[in-house]
Amino acid sequence: MPRETSEKRLYRFGLYEADAAAGELRRNGRKVKLQEQPFRVLLLLLERPGTLLTREEIRRALWSDDTFVDFDHSLNTVVNKLRDALDDAAANPRFVETLARRGYRFIAPVEVVGDETEALPDPAAPAGRSWKLTQPEELPSASRATVRGLFGLIQVMYLCFYVVSLAKLGSIERIVQPMIARSHWIVGLVLLTAIVGIPTRLFLLAGVAFDSRKLHHNFRKLFPFVLPLDELWALAPFLAVRELGFGLAFAATAALLFLPFAQRTLVLMGYIEGSNA
Repeated sequence: MPRETSEKRLYRFGLYEADAAAGELRRNGRKVKLQEQPFRVLLLLLERPGTLLTREEIRRALWSDDTFVDFDHSLNTVVNKLRDALDDAAANPRFVETLARRGYRFIAPVEVVGDETEALPDPAAPAGRSWKLTQPEELPSASRATVRGLFGLIQVMYLCFYVVSLAKLGSIERIVQPMIARSHWIVGLVLLTAIVGIPTRLFLLAGVAFDSRKLHHNFRKLFPFVLPLDELWALAPFLAVRELGFGLAFAATAALLFLPFAQRTLVLMGYIEGSNA
């Protein structure tokens, strides 16, 4: 990318924006203190999100050949200052990922505002897949503690669905038998999806319990598989239609149909957006 073009750009990611022309980093519109060298490294990363930026490329950008510095120590100091400004951590990165002895990579979605607004590739999105769903920049910020609590409760709810259904497989077959000739197919589907769903929910619950900063990446990778699973289980209230009545079962199903998208929105609000616990 030509240098003169990149200097006119405004980069947006999560709650942050980097103004290349002004040399400023802002969070929610408020200026974040960041020295010149860490800001230059940030711009290099933002110009090529999801791509390795080697240590040698950074050295050439920050120091001329006739400058004598302890390169490794100086570069580590620069990157640490950048991470401090972004409230990021090397162990669980949300923005700047370290590739040992090779360099660094920017791992969050980036929007570029210049002569024309464009979205750079989302490093977390699966290749060849277009995510025409809610994007992080469209959402309000939320406390990660709140997000963890709500997301965890949803996983517990699904676990309860699975366990109760497995405990009452015989009752389920008797309920669906008058409506569906081959009721054993429904029982088999309940059994199969519960067997898949239980370890999935336990995995997500572990991510919540240990406050994994990779939770949003993991859930977005799982989302194409979780979506059909959750949509099938949205029909679960109809297994209790005699007790609930058709109207209430229909309302509960309508709410459950939206739940996988609500889970995705929660992890975007609490993790990609950089909310604090």
